[in-house]
Amino acid sequence: MKQREVRLAKAIKSRRLIRRKLKLKKELIRLKGVSKTYGDKTVLDDLDLTIHENEFVTLLGPSGCGKTTTLRMIAGFETPDQGSVWFDGKDITNLPPNQRQLNTVFQNYALFTHMNVADNIAFGLNIRKKEKSYIKDKVDYALKLVGLEGYGRRSVTNLSGGQQQRVAIARAIVNEPKVLLLDEPLAALDLKLRQDMQYELIRLKNELGITFIYVTHDQQEALTMSDTIVVMNQGYIQQMGSPEKIYNEPENAFVADFIGDSNLFPAVFLRDERIAIDGVEFACVDKGFGKNRPVDIVIRPEDVEITEPEKGTVTGVVTDLIFKGVHYEMCIDVNGREWVAHSTRPHAVDERVGITIDPFNIQVMNKPESEDEQAAELEA
Repeated sequence: MKQREVRLAKAIKSRRLIRRKLKLKKELIRLKGVSKTYGDKTVLDDLDLTIHENEFVTLLGPSGCGKTTTLRMIAGFETPDQGSVWFDGKDITNLPPNQRQLNTVFQNYALFTHMNVADNIAFGLNIRKKEKSYIKDKVDYALKLVGLEGYGRRSVTNLSGGQQQRVAIARAIVNEPKVLLLDEPLAALDLKLRQDMQYELIRLKNELGITFIYVTHDQQEALTMSDTIVVMNQGYIQQMGSPEKIYNEPENAFVADFIGDSNLFPAVFLRDERIAIDGVEFACVDKGFGKNRPVDIVIRPEDVEITEPEKGTVTGVVTDLIFKGVHYEMCIDVNGREWVAHSTRPHAVDERVGITIDPFNIQVMNKPESEDEQAAELEA
């Protein structure tokens, strides 16, 4: 068996194990037919979503897609116009936020500047009138979890952005919620600190054993941290699955274009395992799309193999070359269509090159079936 086929078999096995594990987990949150309208704008349209216990779920999509509204529905800050929200088998649609077993970490942290770190973390426990010794133990434990031991007496105004973020997380987890909701909590941090905090959140989730629901528009963040990604656009769920499935097997053009870089082309599905791009025939592994049927295809830039011109399935001319650190990004003009390729070996601008594609690296997708679907993809 070829090395590529071995890798594919392992990936398929891994995805099946992930699905099997999720099926065994208890259903914790469910949104049933939830709709929400602000004025004449429909933000959520008959949305159904199930989240399991101890899952790290990321709601991912562009601004205005409905992801933050979904989070606020779960938190209790918004009430659906239609549908219901269920938690641990109980309808909590009209339950106020302070009676739900969850806590929220906001983008702006919402810390109390007149309180020190320990008092900020202890705020919820004091409201619940817990004993002082209990509060101290809980605060000390929370500080240790987020790597801020010894910071209890410091003013939050003297902390860095990353440290303030950790205080906000500690304040949320000290109350032992079943669910932690995070609304773009890393958006204000610089790149290096944001990456460090991503790994910290993964560690916390694994150590605490609670469910994380995370909102972001950052694709890399979602791919790095999530057990499950929910890709949203215009109030609809476009696709839901593991990061591997979302990236390698996008179900439509919007998902393919939104998650990572991609070459997204119209094509013709000639017959099983054969497609045509701009009249040139390529081998693929997909079946069941009919014969001579218009489809969309996605090819990731890292899967575009650059060869000598005479060895390529198609040939083109390099029009742009950009160094990206770990690879070079090249734009290649192939008879008027731009292909994007990533490679560790650069090819000079104006150089003629060949392109070949492994059949396993061509993902075939159905074209939008309705005008609404087509509009959603065009607007994205």
